[in-house]
Amino acid sequence: MEDIIKIDRLFKAFGEVKAVQDLSFRVKTGELFAFLGVNGAGKSTTINILCGQLSKDGGKVEIDGTDLDKNVNKIKGILGVVFQDSVLDKALSVYDNLQSRAALYDITGERFQKRLAELSQLLDFGNLLKRPVGKLSGGQRRRIDIARALLHSPKILVLDEPTTGLDPQTRKLLWNVISRLRQEESMTVFLTTHYMEEAAEADYVVILDSGKIAAEGTPLELKNTYTGDFVTLYGVDELAVKDLGVAYTALRDAFRLQVSNTAQATELIVKHPHIFTDYEITKGKMDDVFLNVTGKKLEGGGGNAENLD
Repeated sequence: MEDIIKIDRLFKAFGEVKAVQDLSFRVKTGELFAFLGVNGAGKSTTINILCGQLSKDGGKVEIDGTDLDKNVNKIKGILGVVFQDSVLDKALSVYDNLQSRAALYDITGERFQKRLAELSQLLDFGNLLKRPVGKLSGGQRRRIDIARALLHSPKILVLDEPTTGLDPQTRKLLWNVISRLRQEESMTVFLTTHYMEEAAEADYVVILDSGKIAAEGTPLELKNTYTGDFVTLYGVDELAVKDLGVAYTALRDAFRLQVSNTAQATELIVKHPHIFTDYEITKGKMDDVFLNVTGKKLEGGGGNAENLD
């Protein structure tokens, strides 16, 4: 796969605060790319630069072969952006919001009606078209936010914490839509999220800390590097567990052993088959990766906590 986003040595400061420092990474066409960091890590600053909403102080940004400094308007046409906070006009109806947005891309008349019908079916909001946006629930409004971002069939969909605060049913719907767009249209998805189960589904992950890349790789690579595996043992005596000589935690009805990798788990099982009669092996989670990389917990976001990162 080719690189659709290329960032080289990106730098941005607000006074003495270095929001983004010497940031370099690549995003491949069609992949789900997760961009993680606590509030203030530099995520929103980077996104605002990519979208042409914020000037950079240094470095190079190239999107789909176009240099940001040379043709920002072309890049804006390539991107569809779902911001952390809805940018819809609450006083207008869903229909009027989408119609006025589509007109900015010269999508009018029958062309608009056709695209509206496609998106209404995809995101299941046909019954909401006449409603004022201000009367919608959070989940309904999020569906319209995504429709707005997809009106011009962008090559890249930027999702800045798209599912924060949503109910599980709406989250599932949105991820089903995103998966379908990636499969059918090879759409690239650039995601920031506080939900680690969403990041675990990404093709590639970059973890930011204080404006710098602290770690990057596939979820599996990151788990193998920054967490171990766990073996949960059932129906055994604690003395037998102690004799294994590995760190463990007592659970309600089991013991969880911490091992460095699957190979060590296999070695233990082969050496002590009489103990390992009822067990399961699990990988460390992305939450563990994030905590071990940054020393911080990634907690649910919301509001405008990152406006000055």
